[in-house]
Amino acid sequence: MENSFAITTTFIAYLILMLAIGVIAYQRTKNSSDYFLGGRSLGPWPAALSAGASDMSGWLLLGLPGYAYAAGIEAFWLAGGLLVGTWLNWLINAKRLRTYSITTDALTLPEFLSRRFNDKSKMIQVISAFFILLFFLFYTSSGLVAGGKLFETVFGLDYTTAVVIGTVCVVSYTLFGGFLAVSWTDLVQGLLMAAALMIVPIAAMEGGFSDLGGQLENINPELLTLWNDSKGEPLSAIAIISLVAWGLGYFGQPHILARFKATRTNKDLTTARRIAVIWTALSMLGAMLVGIVGLIYVNNSGVTVDDGEKIFMLLVNSLFHPVIAGILLAAILAAVMSTADSQLLVSSSALAEDFYKQVFKQDASSEEIVMVGRIAVIGISIVALVLAMTPDSSVLGLVSYAWAGFGAAFGPALILSLYWARMNRNGALAGILVGGITIVVWKQLSGGWFDVYEIVPGIIFSTISIVVVSLLTGEPEESVKAQHAKFEKQLVELD
Repeated sequence: MENSFAITTTFIAYLILMLAIGVIAYQRTKNSSDYFLGGRSLGPWPAALSAGASDMSGWLLLGLPGYAYAAGIEAFWLAGGLLVGTWLNWLINAKRLRTYSITTDALTLPEFLSRRFNDKSKMIQVISAFFILLFFLFYTSSGLVAGGKLFETVFGLDYTTAVVIGTVCVVSYTLFGGFLAVSWTDLVQGLLMAAALMIVPIAAMEGGFSDLGGQLENINPELLTLWNDSKGEPLSAIAIISLVAWGLGYFGQPHILARFKATRTNKDLTTARRIAVIWTALSMLGAMLVGIVGLIYVNNSGVTVDDGEKIFMLLVNSLFHPVIAGILLAAILAAVMSTADSQLLVSSSALAEDFYKQVFKQDASSEEIVMVGRIAVIGISIVALVLAMTPDSSVLGLVSYAWAGFGAAFGPALILSLYWARMNRNGALAGILVGGITIVVWKQLSGGWFDVYEIVPGIIFSTISIVVVSLLTGEPEESVKAQHAKFEKQLVELD
């Protein structure tokens, strides 16, 4: 595709804007609380859009449109599960996690779980950090793959070169600005992503939405049904459960949960929840329309598409003036950057706060922790970059593995820790281990019920292990009970 001067100029301007935000945030980052949680100062808009933008990543503009391009209306199972999961995560976890993280004075998710159960051995914190690093390597790699596909398609770059450039863009402002840079840029990027996903399909149809179903039926009538796949075969219960189950992953995503802890007040979380749900609904509707409308456009124009995940880029380059195209394509870069930066930040906090401080130097100063965190950003980026070097990597495939890992390892442990006073340290440790290991093992199996999305057995086995082990190993310590009682009281006061 044409590597035009206008598109290049637009991209450079966008990157300069993001870097400027990073520099401003750097000036406001004084300690580890500022670097990892922004000093708990987010209002409802940046909290909501930062959570949404860091959640959706490049898969919203590449993976989901590519899936809708191939499967049609079937994609609504996936989108519906994600929308309900978004709403329930804000409803169930947000206020309680923010309040409890204040009660325990915890910055990271592993640190919260460790302090929640007074884990003197620090095993919960260290094992949690291990799973965060493991699964975020795949998640971050998915973003770098998306960035590589963007630069490869738009500028005609070699894939390897494209991935390296995308990585440098993300690391540069995450390295300096920390959580505030990530959250402020996410606000801008979230708005840009939603706008692009609504504008592109409308422009592609040019007022032809009234006959959208008819045109799709002419291509393949099976694309219009929720109950059959594109080949006309009935969707199995396993397939439907696997698609809807994506929504279960929200309860354990560290980069999303961090936004709850960083919000200014509990009341702001109510407003933020409404903003986040509306943004998610509009964005996913737009993404599915991009895929469906893109299929119609390709069929009518005779254009050849070698990779369905590039359909958004094809439409933009075909339909818009280079200047406008540059702005719309920057939305993909926004999606990649908004998630990869959050993942790098959570990963660096896991290394700095949960590994370095707990295992190597417990008396490390706040400034030293921030420095270790910044070094970790670079190190993790290099490993993720190596994993992203395969051009055939699927954005959606990489995301699905990491998403399941976090959902199973942390989702049940977090929810039960916030609501069940009887849960103890051994139950929490068992749930995290069983959930994480189940994902790794189940992913290697196939056939029959082993084809179900691994997050389903992961969450089931994790929940069972937490309940059984907690009940078999005695009640929590008196200090843990007292802390939970204090949390319940503080929750009422802050509401």
